[in-house]
Amino acid sequence: MTSPLFSPLALRELTLPNRIVIAPMCMYSAVDGKVGDFHTMHVGTLAQSGAGLFILEATAVTPEGRITPLCPGLWDDACAAAWAPVLAAARQHSQMPLAIQLAHAGRKASCAAPWLGRGQLAPDAGGWQTLAPSPPPFEAGESAPQALDAAGLARIRDAFAAAARRADRLGIDAIEIHAAHGYLLHQFLSPLANQRSDAYGGSLDNRLRFPLEVFDAVRAVWPDGKPLGLRVSATDWVDGGWEIEQTLVLAQALQARGCDFLHVSSGGLSPAQQIVPAPGYQLPFARRVKAETGLTTIGVGLITEPKQAEAVIAAGDADLVALARGILWNPRWPWHAAAALGAQVAAPPQYWRAAPAEAGHVFRR
Repeated sequence: MTSPLFSPLALRELTLPNRIVIAPMCMYSAVDGKVGDFHTMHVGTLAQSGAGLFILEATAVTPEGRITPLCPGLWDDACAAAWAPVLAAARQHSQMPLAIQLAHAGRKASCAAPWLGRGQLAPDAGGWQTLAPSPPPFEAGESAPQALDAAGLARIRDAFAAAARRADRLGIDAIEIHAAHGYLLHQFLSPLANQRSDAYGGSLDNRLRFPLEVFDAVRAVWPDGKPLGLRVSATDWVDGGWEIEQTLVLAQALQARGCDFLHVSSGGLSPAQQIVPAPGYQLPFARRVKAETGLTTIGVGLITEPKQAEAVIAAGDADLVALARGILWNPRWPWHAAAALGAQVAAPPQYWRAAPAEAGHVFRR
């Protein structure tokens, strides 16, 4: 019998060969929003992993939407042109579906890369004025973001749509809109960050308004046959913040608009969050979204072992399992999972003789 982890899954016209997803992970290796040689190596390596879907890292839809000055963008045709050879190199040797995460960091933008200190950068140190729903910064001592006015909201909404058009021209197979981890769309969702008194703040319906407008704008330009989903933090892990019941309302609104999947994470909005990480600690949120809405869900968070991942799918806790740091550490994780679970993955013939005798079945020929 085929392992549930290695069973196919259809999302619109895209069929994933298995349920393993490479989660989007920031690499902080672009120059002025343009990817280059590092990404050719990075994407090429992970495209050989045998995963069912590779979601490329958070890619900013405007220059000020970058988390750091080293984050990639898709805000103009020059950024798209830089992505083109990276994707072409990967596709020459891999049929793995490629998605991209479109993002705007909001008040968590203008920061240093992790190995350069992480802190917010001042304008004279390469930083810039950040934007947000409301003026409070992410952490005390940081510069206050500028609250977005109607023109700013329209500009960012349209930038998401324009980036989606470029992604389509690049041949990207799916889009994930980033509304998690304390970035701009999450800031609109959470009452801890959204203190507006207009139609985009206050009530839950109002706080949902801008993220849903962005989703609608992207769905309107994204081809019908290609999947579109959202990454969401199911809870802020802070009393009085965004939480799972509100996430379910968002999920139902997205489902009505043609959303194809919800990538269910948590946290990232407030330094006051209280999280006790443990294997699978975010899966109860994905399970509730799946059970109560029927949306396809991606579960993520300290899922590290093949049998653990298989159990997630078998139990119906999520439809797909995403790995992040674990697959950076072991880029052949799906190979090893297939060997352990008696399944097969795709790999170029140059690698077929790498399998030890006891795993001779692992490569689909």
